[in-house]
Amino acid sequence: MSDAIKHECGVAFIRLRKPLEYYQEKYGTFWYGLAKLQYLMTKQLNRGQDGAGMGVVKLDPDYGARYLARKRSASKTALTDIFEEVGAALNDIPKEFRNDADYLRKHYPYAGEMLLGHLRYGTYGGNSIENIHPFLRQNNWMARNLMLAGNYNITNTDELFNALIDLGQQPKEKSDNVLMLEKIGHFIDEENQRLFGVMKAQGFTNLEISEKIKEEISLTNILKRSFKNVDGGYNMIGMLGHGDAFIIRDPAGIRPSHYYIDDEVVVVASERAAIQTAFNVYPEDVQELGPGNALLVRKSGHVEEVNILPPTERMSCSFERIYFSRGNDQAIYHERKDLGRLLATPVMGLLGNDLVNTVFSYVPNTAATSFYGLIDGIHEIRRDLQAEALSKIDVKNEPERVKEILSWRPRREKILVKDVKMRTFITNDSDRDDLVGHVYDITYGVVKSWNDTLVIMDDSVVRGTTLKRSILRILDRLEPKRIILVSSAPQIRYPDCYGIDMSKMGDFAAFAAAVELLKDKGMASLLDKTYEAAKVELSKSASEQRCVVQDIYAPLADAEVSKKIAEMLKPKDLRAEFDILFQSVENLHKACPGDRGDWYFTGNYPTPGGNQVANRAFVNYIEGRKERAY
Repeated sequence: MSDAIKHECGVAFIRLRKPLEYYQEKYGTFWYGLAKLQYLMTKQLNRGQDGAGMGVVKLDPDYGARYLARKRSASKTALTDIFEEVGAALNDIPKEFRNDADYLRKHYPYAGEMLLGHLRYGTYGGNSIENIHPFLRQNNWMARNLMLAGNYNITNTDELFNALIDLGQQPKEKSDNVLMLEKIGHFIDEENQRLFGVMKAQGFTNLEISEKIKEEISLTNILKRSFKNVDGGYNMIGMLGHGDAFIIRDPAGIRPSHYYIDDEVVVVASERAAIQTAFNVYPEDVQELGPGNALLVRKSGHVEEVNILPPTERMSCSFERIYFSRGNDQAIYHERKDLGRLLATPVMGLLGNDLVNTVFSYVPNTAATSFYGLIDGIHEIRRDLQAEALSKIDVKNEPERVKEILSWRPRREKILVKDVKMRTFITNDSDRDDLVGHVYDITYGVVKSWNDTLVIMDDSVVRGTTLKRSILRILDRLEPKRIILVSSAPQIRYPDCYGIDMSKMGDFAAFAAAVELLKDKGMASLLDKTYEAAKVELSKSASEQRCVVQDIYAPLADAEVSKKIAEMLKPKDLRAEFDILFQSVENLHKACPGDRGDWYFTGNYPTPGGNQVANRAFVNYIEGRKERAY
């Protein structure tokens, strides 16, 4: 993706199912759980670079002993920083006890059996320490403590805020982090109080009740009540102070969640491949948490997956497959290749099947796998073209022509190389744009000046600003006759509200192109009609709203929107011809059949809150308000 998009977060959870002494003896260190947590987080660093945090819960602590620990950082090197500090804390332990698991459990804050990690990509709010997960709700009763982290965005925060007020609370802010922490915390309190009343009536002492609550507290009851009427996408992990934990996923499966269980550990992460790598297990060993389900990990070590909310139509995010997730996941790798392969036919159509005068490349790095698929697809077409051409000549008597036909192949080259060491400190816009233009280096001498067409694969086009300001100008230095940008994703037309920082309509190149097309066609009045319709929709409850922004695109063909995007993104001084080819939604579904969450491209949102956000984003655009739509 040539445009920088802040997106997603990454989560990691480990429950050690054996005493720390077990890992000390088998693996030579009590650090086993912490090392694996760091490994899981490192392998998901693609999901969050705005901050990191980790938390620990110890099982069965002595009275007066610390059993909750947390470390967070909002620095640019957050992950490194927190684990360096966790390691440095060992300096406070006498040397003779640094390998004594029992001593460390009592005196070292991070020697615990439950570990939680989070990588933050901020979609809203600053990068202060207050915005870094995990969040902590503390209480003197162990079973009332809650440590919470997740990959989520909640769309109906106003509704949840008012619900907490109706309960008698006074929330300190409207952020989904605070609201979910307090909402879940409230029902943890109620479950504790319910059990206390029952057991008190049975004649148990307060101390006995406290211990029995740890055994009988119902996570299922807590979660069903906490997540009722919550609209959004989420993979959320909570650890209670006494040793229970839960992982819950939204009913549409929008945000990813995977887990692995053996007799030593329970492991949860956003990405399957991270678990595979960290624990050296096969893909089939890693399970996907079902939509609307929760994985319950009890203090006893018992684990079960239970249904909490009725699953809706599965709408897991297809952008995960295109861009967000690491591409070494077995399924994602093949899907990305298919996304590229399915573009081979339309690409060859634009080229008039001319491979001799075409150079193929990609914009690093997430487009590489789709590029390989594109080349595979072109090879398939090439073989058919060669067979057809050979059938039309006298093979025995035209050896040179045969050699020429057999030489047809796609010319693959490494055209763009990103200089990751370059950073931009200049504030003057013109000078800064010039410096940004040098973030990418180009390979000279592989394009025949004013003869070759240059086909560049990208994973998606969101705003197109990087294309216009730098990449296209850089490519133009090679003097190609024509540049064709190929996007493995369809046109991004609609805002997101489930974890990605794409909530402003005016940011999307496709939307800007649609507006200009309507004006060109004398249909600008449709914008006013849609604006009025959106305001009407916003007067309704979220569950009753439809996405009226779809009306903007209804009279426009995909091809003409693509053409207009190309016109608008083409720099005035670009000498080469320029076209953009986007993936079709139909082929997106072919490539990613199990992940049909395509609201970015179609406006078909998986929850009512999505329709509301799209409508509000459009109203904000018309009214000139550059603010978040949820």
